[in-house]
This record gives sequence, C-alpha cells and structure tokens, in this order.
Amino acid sequence: MSIVLAVILVLVVGIGFLVFFIVKSLVLPQRVEALAALVKKGKTQTVIRAAKAIIARDSRSAEAHYWLGMAYHRDNRDELAIMEFKAVNQLGISGKSIPEVEFRELLAQLFINQKQGEEALKEYLLLIKLMPNHAEYYYRAGKLFTERNRTDMAENYLRKAAELSPKDGRIHYELGIMLYRDKKASEAKAALQVALKYPGENAAHIYFYLGKIQKDSRDYTGAAASFEKAARDAEFRIRALVERGGCYMSLNAVEKAIPDLERAVKAITDESSQDSLYARYFLGLCYENTRQLDKAIAQWDKIYSRKKNFRDVGEKLAQYQELRSDDNMKDYMTAAPVDFVELCKTIVNQTMELQVQNTKNISEGCEITAIENDSAKWRNVRKMPRLIRFLRSPDPVDDSKVRAILDDAKAANLTKSALVSCSDFTRTAVEYATSRPVELYNREKLQELLGRAASSAPSRPPRRA
Repeated sequence: MSIVLAVILVLVVGIGFLVFFIVKSLVLPQRVEALAALVKKGKTQTVIRAAKAIIARDSRSAEAHYWLGMAYHRDNRDELAIMEFKAVNQLGISGKSIPEVEFRELLAQLFINQKQGEEALKEYLLLIKLMPNHAEYYYRAGKLFTERNRTDMAENYLRKAAELSPKDGRIHYELGIMLYRDKKASEAKAALQVALKYPGENAAHIYFYLGKIQKDSRDYTGAAASFEKAARDAEFRIRALVERGGCYMSLNAVEKAIPDLERAVKAITDESSQDSLYARYFLGLCYENTRQLDKAIAQWDKIYSRKKNFRDVGEKLAQYQELRSDDNMKDYMTAAPVDFVELCKTIVNQTMELQVQNTKNISEGCEITAIENDSAKWRNVRKMPRLIRFLRSPDPVDDSKVRAILDDAKAANLTKSALVSCSDFTRTAVEYATSRPVELYNREKLQELLGRAASSAPSRPPRRA
C-alpha cells in the first residue's frame, strides 16, 4: 500500500513539473506578446507592472526587459529605459522576439540624448554589421568619430555614407566640416560645394564654412559673398556679419566693413557672447581707423563692462583716456583731414616757429615741409628746410617709421626731420633716433604743442572726420 502511495506521489510531482514547464513555455510568451499590444495602446503603467512581475519570476526574460524599457521610454523616463535596454544587450537578442534594428536605433539615440556618445557609436557599428548598405548608420558613426577627434575613421565612414547616398546634403556637409577642421581645405571645399546642390536646412551652415575656407585662402571677395548668404539665417547672422566685416578690413575697405559690423551689433541679443564681443571690437577698430573715436570708445566701453580682459580693450581705453579730458588732443585725433592739416600748420607756425612750405595727407596723418622763419636770429644763416610728419595712430611708433622719415628726408635733400605722435616711441625707435637728424615728439610733447597752439590760434572747433 505504501509503495502505491509513493508511486502516486512521484507521478503527481512529475505532472506538476511538466505543467510548470508547459505554462512557462506557452503562457509566459503570450503574456510578453501582450505587453507589445499594451505599449502600442499607450498603457505604459500596466506594462510596467506586468513586465516587472514577469521579471520577478524570470529575470532572464530579455523580452520583458525590452518592453519594460519601451514603456519607460514612452513615459519619458529614458534613464530607466537605458538600464533595461542594457540588460537586453547583456542577455542577448539572438532567438528572441525583439526587433533588433529598431531596438539598436532607439538605444543609440537614447545614448546620444544622454551624452553617451561612445556607447551610441557601438550601437551604430553593430547596426552597420546588420545592414551594411544603410547610409544613415555610416553617417551617424562618422559624426560620432568626428566628435571624438578620430578624423581618419570619421572620414572613412562619412565617405562611405556619401557613396551609398550621394544626394544626401547632410552627409556632404558633415564631411566638409570634418575636413575643414582637419585642415584639408581643398577637399572640404569640394564636399561643401556638393552639399550646396542638396542644402536642405544646412544652407546657411554651408555658406558660412565655405566663406571661412575662402577667407583662409585670402579670397576675400568670394568669402564676403558667402558670408552675406549665411547671414540670412538668424543662427549665423552675427558671426557671418563679423566675418564679412573682417573680409573688408583685410581688403582695407573699412568703409564697407562698418555697415556689416553695425548690422551685427544691432542683432546682438546676448552681450556676453563671443560673437557679440567680436562684433563690437571690430566695429571699434573700424571707427578708430576712420577717426570716429567717440564711437570707437563707446564700443570698447561696452566690451569692458562685460569682459575686462578681452583682447586689448583695456589698453585701447587707456590710450584714449586723454579724449575724455583733453579737448586739444581730442581735436587732434578726430579732426577731419582738412582741419587736421590746418591744425598741424598752426603747430608748425606758432609753436615750432617755422614757415610752412608744403603739406601732404598721408595714411596715418599729414606731412609738412617747412623752413625757419625770417628773424634776426636767422638773418645771416641759410634757412634749412625740414620734413615734419604728424601721426595719429594710437600704436607706439617703432624704429621703422624713424628710418622711413630719415630716408624720405634724404631723398628730398632735407637735412632735418621730426616725427610727432599722439602715442609713444618704442625703445628701439628712441635708440635709433639718437645722434641722427630727427626729433621725436611723443604724446606728452604733443600735448604741450597743442596747448600752446590753442592759446595762440582763434577759437574754431574742427570738423570731425
């Protein structure tokens, strides 16, 4: 009797195990399949509860982890979604009812959103193995290699993407930018020109970088045209206008640069951005070049209030400190060319006690040829003509300018010369002038001359340049 009971007990246990495995193999997959339908209906909370219950019974159910991750993603809880998808990767997809391509595409994008580019790159490389003729995966991998400064790999993958999808402007644009940053200007230009045939939303970007390449190769006219097109896009407006203004500055066409830089300044929304600071800085340089010093100082003041150590703004403001307190120096620095020549003639006549013979405008100021006045002191002495050069540049005068005036004076058979500057002279300039027939008038001496000239001349405010 006991033997019969034992046999029955064994049969019951065996049948129980058999039923368990049948349920696990048949019922559980049906429940996992039900999760997919629930996710599509947007019932994410139900999916989360059900998937967690399945995982509690079978932690190695890759499908349950997958649909739990999908539910988290639909619920905008991507950090939790990534954790579940990582579990799927660890458990393996082979033989599971998981759409691998869609899974890896989504996981790669989630990694990118979470700034995990290295992990995203691994997914795209796996996708390339799965679908070796799909250009998008090569494009994405190329971008991620570029971000990691692995330009050799980036170029290979982007070129493959371009080969597979030759009419995709995004690919040619990304390739062009990568090549530009890798100092391969001619190849970058070629790629960007192809991108222009299929610009899509990247037109402004393409024109901007084409302009950079043209500017680097000193094709300033072509670059200016490209930057003008890039400036039509709000995102690139300030940068493109600053670059365009820089092109005209390189062409010494400052009067053309000013309107573009003024447009850039008007477009400023963030005064602290680098683009804004450079827009004001270069506009200030142009105003300085055209003797509009009040306007130049106003631009530099705005920069200084935001970033005191930006380039040489502090030095510029210090150089022009006299303009705020010394009207005579302000007249000298800002007078229109005709009035500036008259002011210099007054200095020569009234303070140097010389007689002006000829005047000439030069790029940095004016030049005067003069001789000694008729006076008892010089009655029996031959009058010696001299060359006097007045400079309005704020930069320190170096020895090259001293050499230049001595050479010009010698060529004109003038035995004496003088350099008058609103700035100072470098040490090498002072040393070179020693024991040579040239006098140096620095800023302090010029202020003295201006003061004496102002006291002896009728009051007439000079016109501003």
